[in-house]
Amino acid sequence: MKPVTRIIAEDSFLAVPRHAAPQSEDPLQHVLFALKHEGTNLQLLAEAMPRISPASLQKELRAVPTGAYLRTACFLWEYFTGKELQDLPAAAGVPALVFDPQRYITGPVRRVSRWRVHFNGIGTMQYCATVERTAQLAQAIESDVLGRAKAFIESLGPQTMDRALSWAYLHETEDSYAIEREAPTEDKARAFVKLLQQAHERRPVTEDYLIELQNSVVSNPYSRAVKFRSEQNWLRGPARGATGVTYVPPPPEFVPELMDNLMAFANAAPRFVDPIVAASVLSFGFVYIHPFMDGNGRLSRFLFHQALCQSGRLEKGLLLPVSVAMKRNEADYLAALQQFSKPARERWAVRQLDEGRYEARFNADPAIYRYWDATKCAEFGYQMAEQALDIELRRETEFLARYDAVARTVNDRFDIQNNDLTTLILSCLQNDGVVSKHRRKQFADRVPEGAFDFIEQMARETNPRPQDEPR
Repeated sequence: MKPVTRIIAEDSFLAVPRHAAPQSEDPLQHVLFALKHEGTNLQLLAEAMPRISPASLQKELRAVPTGAYLRTACFLWEYFTGKELQDLPAAAGVPALVFDPQRYITGPVRRVSRWRVHFNGIGTMQYCATVERTAQLAQAIESDVLGRAKAFIESLGPQTMDRALSWAYLHETEDSYAIEREAPTEDKARAFVKLLQQAHERRPVTEDYLIELQNSVVSNPYSRAVKFRSEQNWLRGPARGATGVTYVPPPPEFVPELMDNLMAFANAAPRFVDPIVAASVLSFGFVYIHPFMDGNGRLSRFLFHQALCQSGRLEKGLLLPVSVAMKRNEADYLAALQQFSKPARERWAVRQLDEGRYEARFNADPAIYRYWDATKCAEFGYQMAEQALDIELRRETEFLARYDAVARTVNDRFDIQNNDLTTLILSCLQNDGVVSKHRRKQFADRVPEGAFDFIEQMARETNPRPQDEPR
């Protein structure tokens, strides 16, 4: 790739000088090199370790029983093959960490005494997403967005707090549906708001609970589930034929075990992993498994809030309207989803049987659904949490303050029916401080002369942004 004298990590590849590369074609040497220099990729290791001969591991371990990367490799080989290495010297040396805490977000240590190895993934060996500790993510975690959100809400008066949170719950509902190109009925919106509020009860995530949630968010009674799916589903784009299938979730026979592990993660991880990282892994992991035939997207975004509530960091009904931010950043949301969905789609052979009917054959190891890189998802989750606080909540609070200031001043000068005044002020503030010709005509016989211009004047005077600043 390029001439180098030492190992250098670039954005998309590792530059290795010849003298530092493995000196043989023995797969074990390449695994050890990868563990040392490229980090821990359980998805690749799950497929690679069974191809390594036990004899090569035994030989290497007798020569270097204290090798940290070698002991890690032995532990992974036994786990992924289900076999046990025999006739070995006792493992020795400082306990080896499967994930380097300097490089990855890690979880609590689980000791494997046989190999003097500590498994410290954010999940378990049955299901474990990985999140690299990038500079962007480290900075985001340090910013303590949940602490700042709590402080911001507590800084508001009780009435403003209630109105801001009411807005957040309603618009979180509307935009979560809007991402799916749906508009909820009043009953559906009310039900979803109630679900978001119930997330603060920290109810454990179980199959029955998820079925209850799924039944609440889908409109079509024929799409309501009674259990996790037992048939194959897929996502389609606008292209014709099999190429129009953009993502294929795991086969239905994989779903129960995957969901058991994801639900265990949902109920434990938010308390020992950074809550927004845990929420991102849970939300994206759920939509990748796609355990229902309908409603998965909305539930995945609900589970983001569920994880934050499970962490205990959101109190007093606080909600970060991340779906509002996601709707505003749909292209970035899609890009985060496709970090996994695109390569996963390549592991399937899809054949169109008829319009809307496909035959899908899985050509890979289920490890792709158990172990996946959630780094971009966690970065995106933090971006949306920041925007939910610094743009959505703050902007709505600013809007409420402007509305109150305009309403007080106009009420002091003009006698206007409350409903009419509310409509005029809201439409003026939402129309860049202008009362439209339509509104002027609509209320001409009910609003005193001069009131329209005065409302516009007050809207300009209460605008905290300069007039030339884009809105």
